[in-house]
Amino acid sequence: MGKYFGTDGYRGEANITLKVEDAFKIGRFLGWYYGRTHKAHIVIGKDTRRSSYMFEYALAAGITASGADAYLLHVTTTPSVAYVVHTEEIFDCGIMISASHNPYWDNGIKLLNGKGEKMEEDFILEVEKYLDGEYPEEVPLATRDDIGRTVDYAEGRNRYIGYLISLATRSFKGKTVALDCANGASFMIAKSVFDALGAKTFAINTDPDGTNINLGCGSTHIEGLQNFVKSNDAVDVGFAYDGDADRCLAVDEDGELVDGDKIMYVCGKYMKERGELEGNKIVTTIMSNFGLYKALDEAGIGYEKTKVGDKYVYENMSENGYRLGGEQSGHIIFSKYATTGDGILTSLKVMEVMLEKKQGLKKLAEDVTIYPQVLKNVRVRDKKEVLNHPDVQAVIEAAGKELEGTGRILVRESGTEPVIRVMAESMDISECNRLVDGIIDVMVRV
Repeated sequence: MGKYFGTDGYRGEANITLKVEDAFKIGRFLGWYYGRTHKAHIVIGKDTRRSSYMFEYALAAGITASGADAYLLHVTTTPSVAYVVHTEEIFDCGIMISASHNPYWDNGIKLLNGKGEKMEEDFILEVEKYLDGEYPEEVPLATRDDIGRTVDYAEGRNRYIGYLISLATRSFKGKTVALDCANGASFMIAKSVFDALGAKTFAINTDPDGTNINLGCGSTHIEGLQNFVKSNDAVDVGFAYDGDADRCLAVDEDGELVDGDKIMYVCGKYMKERGELEGNKIVTTIMSNFGLYKALDEAGIGYEKTKVGDKYVYENMSENGYRLGGEQSGHIIFSKYATTGDGILTSLKVMEVMLEKKQGLKKLAEDVTIYPQVLKNVRVRDKKEVLNHPDVQAVIEAAGKELEGTGRILVRESGTEPVIRVMAESMDISECNRLVDGIIDVMVRV
């Protein structure tokens, strides 16, 4: 991606890496760019971080200063912003203020295009030129009655809640569900959806104070939800979201983790049975577990692999018409219903499979055996030089052949550090360590 924006927006520590002035300038550029031919309308959502309010006001100030109108969804989820932009013709683009699963002191600005998809890279580069003072055109300030206005648009979030409720195929009555909202953006949405569908709902980590988002809770700290389910025998299933609720991990009735790979398998197999798995394929990233691919092979389901990042998963799905894709971390995309990963939607689709198949999540996911994984990083001077060295290529090839059919080796560059990541998956953890260490030994010597 660019100098400031990565695969999931402009992210960093608030007022250290990502400054309030940056937010104002981004808002100003967006308001001017989309307002060149008409009165532009831009919708903004935010998570519960203390700095999200600061960035919201700065973005809104920049947008209105350029003559566009800023519509405020207030605290809401990333997928709700995508939904509003996608379904309301009035909006030129959307902005989500969130650093997802990161700690509260980080924040981020995610840009969504007029279709509710992550913004095109070419446009991101134009935004960065403006941030660096290198944009070739003047971006004027609006004056008099051309100055924009801010609009309270909480109704957009409410429409999204109604949309989620409408997607359920059955009542959840008789089911007891636990939700971990990570003290994040889902705290006002998730429980209301499950309650409306008739579930007995226990929601934990729903008391955000601006500094406790993701703190020992949510999808990055799944042990909290696991312990809750294990200590409450009546709970049928649990779902954990991250700070902006575009991720979902599940916990079965015994308190065992059901990660994104297993969720894709459960939903993919169900969709195949119903003739809804377009192309008979699921789109994953290269980080999905070898055990998922073994299970998909046995189920007669194909798959494609992309670079790490749900952005790339969605691009592949969009280009090929596929209906299901995602990441092990819980970014699951159901492209018939959403343009981005949606944690609450994912939990509703898992509930659909459980209700229609009349089975618990443990039974539904039992065919996927997650292979033990060893991942180690090696810091190098030149990533490409090391990876292209004949000795390194030879040891990687030899390790791959050794695991052929029983595991895999994955070696990839970090996108942000002078680091190469070396991973092995096999049912024999000692074998994984031996092969990874052997590859790293060669890398540090070349």
